Amino acid sequence: MKKSLLLAFVCLPALGFAQSQVESVQRVQSPDAEPSITSPQNLNNTQKEPPMLGVTWERSFNPNFRTQEPISPNRTTRSPLMTNHGGKIMPYTVAKAIFWGTSWASYTGDKMTGMDSWYTGFNVSNYAATTDEYTGTNGKVTAALTYQGHVVDTSAATGGGNTSAILAEVCKVITSPDSSGNGYYPVYTDIPRGSANYCAWHSAGTCGTTPVQFAYFFKLDGDSGCDPADTSGLHSQGLAAIANVSGHELSEARSDPASPGAWYDSAGAENGDKCAWTFGAPLVTFSNGVQWKIQGEWSNAAYTAGTGYANSSGQKGCLSGK
Repeated sequence: MKKSLLLAFVCLPALGFAQSQVESVQRVQSPDAEPSITSPQNLNNTQKEPPMLGVTWERSFNPNFRTQEPISPNRTTRSPLMTNHGGKIMPYTVAKAIFWGTSWASYTGDKMTGMDSWYTGFNVSNYAATTDEYTGTNGKVTAALTYQGHVVDTSAATGGGNTSAILAEVCKVITSPDSSGNGYYPVYTDIPRGSANYCAWHSAGTCGTTPVQFAYFFKLDGDSGCDPADTSGLHSQGLAAIANVSGHELSEARSDPASPGAWYDSAGAENGDKCAWTFGAPLVTFSNGVQWKIQGEWSNAAYTAGTGYANSSGQKGCLSGK
């Protein structure tokens, strides 16, 4: 979720935000909220926080309950369709993952190799194609993704409430971001979610003069609130959890990457938000043959044609990408 409605949804103590940080989340109030950062030292108290967009809320948290209006005879039903708000999209993606935190130095599990396989297989997959209908001022979303592997930073990671710090980390370790502005840099930390009521988010900013898209992910091992409940045995629980929310965030970054915004509905929900924690298939096969339990993504076309599966609100516009 995003835009001005986000303030109505967020539980401030749980997210750990300062009031100034929450205010900058609203792209409606801060249309220029993507600061130019070339190093962590460039951060200062006068810069605006990059917007926290497309938040993947934990399974038990329903942000919509705070915005429900009393039913009246004159009430107009909101359209479930997403509309174009005049911004850019990502016509293709150049991705490089960042694993940030001290524990990655001695890590021996499957999350690094697993996410390498995830991004490699996302390219030209049916799952990626669930977002291909959306257009922007710079063209049309395609399923193309070039994966440049991952980088490990074993310094102590920062929590997800400080978006400027996450952008600074991206600019520190990605020394040559994709010059086209289609670079996407997901940051996987070793910090457990704790009392935060969200699992991940995406945002946008600049490194020097180069626009970048980036995302933040908690460590979700043993975290039932952010667990897709993959029983296939193909991946560790921690990998399955970050893989699922990675689909949510990347799909949103491609269709609604930065200010002033491209595709979202009248409540501010992006395509990942609208199908969060709903699964149209037990497993989805990516283009490299690797299978994942992963949420569907919203399609206006599928909703209009009646060919999608129902989201948690009963709106049949989700595509599984199987």
